[in-house]
Amino acid sequence: IEKQISDITTAAANARKAGYDGVEVMGSEGYFLNQFLVTHTNKRTDRWGGSYENRMRLPLEVVKRVRTAVGDDFIVIYRLSMIDLIPNGSTWDEVVELAKRIEQAGATIINTGIGWHEARIPTIATSVPRRAFSWVTKKLMGQVTIPVITSNRINTPDVAESVLADGCADMVSMARPFLADAHFVDKAADGRAAEIAPCIACNQACLDHTFSGKISTCLVNPRACYETELPLIPAQTPKAIAVVGAGPAGLAAALTAAQRGHKVTLFDKADQLGGQLNMAKQVPGKEEFYGLVDWYRTMVAREGIDLRLGQVADVEALKGFDDVIIATGVIPRDPQIDGQDRDNVLSYIDVLRDKAPVGKRVAIIGAGGIGFDVAEFLVHNPDEHLTEDLEAWKRNWGVSDPEEQRGGLDPAGPQPAPPAREVVLLQRKAEKAGKRLGKTTGWIHRAELKMKHVKMLTGVNYERIDDAGLHISFGEARENPQVIAVDNVVLCAGQVSERGLADALTKAGITPHVIGGADVAGELDAKRAIEQGTRLAANL
Repeated sequence: IEKQISDITTAAANARKAGYDGVEVMGSEGYFLNQFLVTHTNKRTDRWGGSYENRMRLPLEVVKRVRTAVGDDFIVIYRLSMIDLIPNGSTWDEVVELAKRIEQAGATIINTGIGWHEARIPTIATSVPRRAFSWVTKKLMGQVTIPVITSNRINTPDVAESVLADGCADMVSMARPFLADAHFVDKAADGRAAEIAPCIACNQACLDHTFSGKISTCLVNPRACYETELPLIPAQTPKAIAVVGAGPAGLAAALTAAQRGHKVTLFDKADQLGGQLNMAKQVPGKEEFYGLVDWYRTMVAREGIDLRLGQVADVEALKGFDDVIIATGVIPRDPQIDGQDRDNVLSYIDVLRDKAPVGKRVAIIGAGGIGFDVAEFLVHNPDEHLTEDLEAWKRNWGVSDPEEQRGGLDPAGPQPAPPAREVVLLQRKAEKAGKRLGKTTGWIHRAELKMKHVKMLTGVNYERIDDAGLHISFGEARENPQVIAVDNVVLCAGQVSERGLADALTKAGITPHVIGGADVAGELDAKRAIEQGTRLAANL
């Protein structure tokens, strides 16, 4: 314990020597100091455990010694777990007492920590409502005399402003939004909020990378943390560049090329830009994609890109350009199931984009990211958007007032609304459904579908579809044949690249650059598509 205190104190002193204005002591999210505070983890019987006075001793001692080491004219923030969201977490009285004692120990500011990493309640993912926990911070306002910061799912200037206007905090904390756009503050100050690249809270390139030992960056902004490796240098000889496909890959390439001074024409046969993002935003819990598409629309106009929607580009139309980028995306893979041509068999495009009517009993073939998204879409009622209804979201996950329940856990547990449909999610691979979902978010998707009573079957063979339903068997020996009686079957069995135009151009003697899903299909991978488009255009 003494070594830990000494190491934290030394780190703070070194930060001052290095020229920093302050440090934040991490006392939340279930890390070292937080673990001493609660009986859930602190089983000690010495002076560091037992009574709350003893359990507080470690964080208080850390703050006191840090203050002594750095002097009075240095910022010391303490991040305090205000709602643990675990069994036997802190009571609200303990939170308030700790905050007052932390102030006395020398903290300059108190920041809000929400939930332990081990908590089975999402706190920062895209399915969490914006500013979902600012009400918790507000409860501490007035209990201490130093400024209080709130955090979690604050991603636009308007959201931040509303937190302050509502008296929930003195300051707001943001992290991931600055990966999405390092110029967030400048743009907000200039009244250009619409030009701020939005953090969609996907975690795919930031936290998922962190916990996989990779460099943290951003799906929306792949230049984050790669600024020196991926500079946008003005083009010495501006070119006329055609980009075919206004999905994530094409939009990233078009914007990057235009920002470097190239003259860009962007084609898409659809009547709106966004490509597959327009299907993603239909999924409950992924409403942030609306903002991402809006941002792309704003930036395409700002950069003066010649946008040609509702126009099919052919070889003839592309002959006059210096470079042609093909970002035509993917088409659904044909799973070749006997009976898949029946009227009650739909593709994910039919469901998400075209809003085809779907019955009450559904089998989804394919349990990758798209299958999970379609399941989410089908088990929710059309008016059920938890990201826009905080109280309903709290009931869904079992979050209560920490002043009433220790740790903020509702004793009744999660109370989700009944599912809109009976859904069975199937996959051929004999492995855990959703195994390849995001490292920090996959558990959320699995938990949500479990709460909606979605049945998941793996290691499945699809024998045929007929009037009785979907006929399946299991394993290489095709054992245990079953019939799943359903009203509809939805195909989410993978994709193949749409390369028709790329092949035609090559045949005509034009060598295009092929990116995104048109290059590699796989799951719909916006992270890879946006990075590939950005890197290509940065070097044209």
